Amino acid sequence: MPQTVVIKIGTSSLTQPDTGYLALSTIAKLVEVLSRLRQQGHQVILVSSGAVGVGCARLGLKERPRTIALKQAVAAVGQGRLMRVYDDFFTSLEQPIAQVLLTRSDLVQRSRYVNAYRTFRQLLKLGVIPIVNENDTLAVEELKFGDNDTLSAMVASLVEADWLFLLTDVDRLYSADPRSHPEAEPISLVDDIAELQGTVEVGDRGSSWGTGGMVTKISAAKIATASGVRTVITEGRSPDNIEKILQGEPLGTQFEPEPQPFNARKRWIANGLVPAGKLYLDRGAVNAICQAGKSLLAAGIVEVEGEFQSQDAVQLCDPLGQEIARGIVNYSHIELQQIRGRHSEDIATILGYVGVETVVHRDNLVLST
Repeated sequence: MPQTVVIKIGTSSLTQPDTGYLALSTIAKLVEVLSRLRQQGHQVILVSSGAVGVGCARLGLKERPRTIALKQAVAAVGQGRLMRVYDDFFTSLEQPIAQVLLTRSDLVQRSRYVNAYRTFRQLLKLGVIPIVNENDTLAVEELKFGDNDTLSAMVASLVEADWLFLLTDVDRLYSADPRSHPEAEPISLVDDIAELQGTVEVGDRGSSWGTGGMVTKISAAKIATASGVRTVITEGRSPDNIEKILQGEPLGTQFEPEPQPFNARKRWIANGLVPAGKLYLDRGAVNAICQAGKSLLAAGIVEVEGEFQSQDAVQLCDPLGQEIARGIVNYSHIELQQIRGRHSEDIATILGYVGVETVVHRDNLVLST
């Protein structure tokens, strides 16, 4: 049965660790596997890192750039060369590809989010493999995905994919880093990501050339599985594993998708939007939202943090500061400072005009836990 498959490959898998040059044999194997999947009827999207690494090699830089301006310049050099390599390999197998460069702001605005969805759908319908990367040349720090693990999870959520493969430099998730802890236990299946926190010791960074360690992969799995996407961590140097896993072999670490994933609008709220502030709630409001599925009223707000306007995204936090949900707010931070803790019928008197009853309506609210 044809499925939509998103594959993310990291810099550590795409490049040779000692030189930083492209690992052409790995890329050739990956291209063969993805082309075969297309021939079998699957819809395939590749999220590829490597532009900064390739740019560094091209310019003779010995370490990853630290400033945003230098990184953006290096990415601009590397992106064209990386796409040329992919195009040469895919063309030899008569598989058309397309370059898709995304910034976070492409997903923040609802109309652009929907347009990105339609573009991907049209490319897939044409039998094209989109090759996605963050538009490092233009992205600003506040609106960056931060790493391609997160980007790939958001793309998988956007296109309603069946599978997300995170290809990395280890064969699966372990209880600790197997390179420094030989006794680390392999983890084959994760039913509940929250349970990993006590059992897995994860580094915050991968290889010297990559930007994501296991932390970002687990975060990406959380985004994808909440959207109903089965997620797999497996070894990037063995792209054949993708086909074997699709055929049912128990390789890598698989994350079970949520049985009742968010709808399209709630996926956009959860993953596309960047929160502009925080609302701290009392216990009654937390219970009403988490247990009873209620909207947020002004009476339940204890504290307002940040500067935001009506229709911006905000995080909803419990008294300890733990995020319990996020949603689209109906009032600005200035208005909420005046009406927080007050009953809905008092809002018109306090503000001098009639506002909506809810601060965040339950239709515009997504639970985080």
